[in-house]
Amino acid sequence: MSHSVDDAAQRARYWPVPVLRAVPAAVIAMVITFSPNHSAGFGLVLFGVFALVDGAALAWGSASRLPGDDRSRRSGLVQAVLSIVAGVAALACTGLGLPAFITLVVAFALLTGALELSQGVRARRRSPFARDWTTIGGLTLLLAIAFLLTPPDYSQQLGGVEKVTGTLDASIVLVGLLGAYLAIAAVFHLIAGLSHKWGTAAPAATPDGAPHA
Repeated sequence: MSHSVDDAAQRARYWPVPVLRAVPAAVIAMVITFSPNHSAGFGLVLFGVFALVDGAALAWGSASRLPGDDRSRRSGLVQAVLSIVAGVAALACTGLGLPAFITLVVAFALLTGALELSQGVRARRRSPFARDWTTIGGLTLLLAIAFLLTPPDYSQQLGGVEKVTGTLDASIVLVGLLGAYLAIAAVFHLIAGLSHKWGTAAPAATPDGAPHA
């Protein structure tokens, strides 16, 4: 897509949204990385906080930063509502363990991932953010697939030549997968937001007054 004056105006309005979405993803990813607690209950708390904050940022951005794009606004608001509902449910189900963690993360990832991916595909010829939405939507769907492919009864005793004691179970693997997803999403959101910010300058005009492609 060639950059037009209209693209620059859209980017100038929307660039804070992916930056704000990067913040909760980065913070939760760091907590998961440095915390020794990878239990399902702790994973539910972290996922719930992320989903609530990400949903709030997306709701604000979709409602106020997408002028003239009613279809993307509606899709973003539905995605935001689903994220907030998933966050509230996760915080309410912290005592239900691994089944609740898997169910909520998979439901969140399938629904919001499909919405964001379809939003990007529909907007590919009319929005400078289409590629961002498509990429994050696809990444979120991959999170659902990774959770579904991990056996909930997985358990492996650690040891071997490194003589590390303990058990690697499904809870540890799945919380780690959530952290990896959030780390990748945070980096992508931050790069996308700053790229849009740096691309907000209107293109120089040619002698006949038309902007350069």
